[in-house]
Amino acid sequence: MSHSTEVLRSLLSSSLQQGRGVASKGHSNRPHEPLELYDMEGCPFCRLVREALTDLDLDVMMFPCPKGGDRYRPLVERLGGKQQFPYLMDPNTGEALYESAAIINYLYQQYGGRPAPKSWQLRLRTAAAVAASAPRGSRGIRCLDSQAPEKPLELYSFEASPFARLVRERLTELQLPYLLRQCGRDQWQDWVLPVVRKRLDMDYAPSQRNRVDLLARAGRIAVPYLIDPNTSKELFESEAILDYLDQTYGR
Repeated sequence: MSHSTEVLRSLLSSSLQQGRGVASKGHSNRPHEPLELYDMEGCPFCRLVREALTDLDLDVMMFPCPKGGDRYRPLVERLGGKQQFPYLMDPNTGEALYESAAIINYLYQQYGGRPAPKSWQLRLRTAAAVAASAPRGSRGIRCLDSQAPEKPLELYSFEASPFARLVRERLTELQLPYLLRQCGRDQWQDWVLPVVRKRLDMDYAPSQRNRVDLLARAGRIAVPYLIDPNTSKELFESEAILDYLDQTYGR
């Protein structure tokens, strides 16, 4: 399937998320160490947790657990007693949780300084997450043969980005651990596409912490942005990143 077709299917998934996983309202308590999430990109229940992480502007170390995976699935069973996802571990508090609803409640109470919004408790939200998975089929679900990196990668992303989703899917399929750096939108200028900002010569100054960092690091803001400390490679553009991951870690 062509990359353009994959982008269109991913755009459909984003539209079915109904605006969730785009904006960041921030947190009242930032964790000292990144949270750890054992996750499948294509899993709708994992998606609910990732939407909450974007909303709360929390970075997280992702440990991909696709079906057939042999790196982190067995570890989750040893840690928690079963292979069920999502599974959150918080090294800051020692908490370890299964079940998306329990994880979301914990994240809002511990780091949001507020109860989880009532909308998270609606069955309609879960139904929408399931619907958002449909256009992607088995993407981000099943394991591909790969070689493990020595160090985790880094990805600047936000949950509902259709381009970043394609990269997260491949990272999941290849079982590549990565630090997900949230780049949710927190001001109206963030909603203007980079190419449009450039064309309009907008005076744009990001305020979200990882957007500020990305601008200083790479000279512009666009997601996804991949950093591989194993090769010192840094890349924009989903198609280029996918090719790089396949060539570097795929077998």
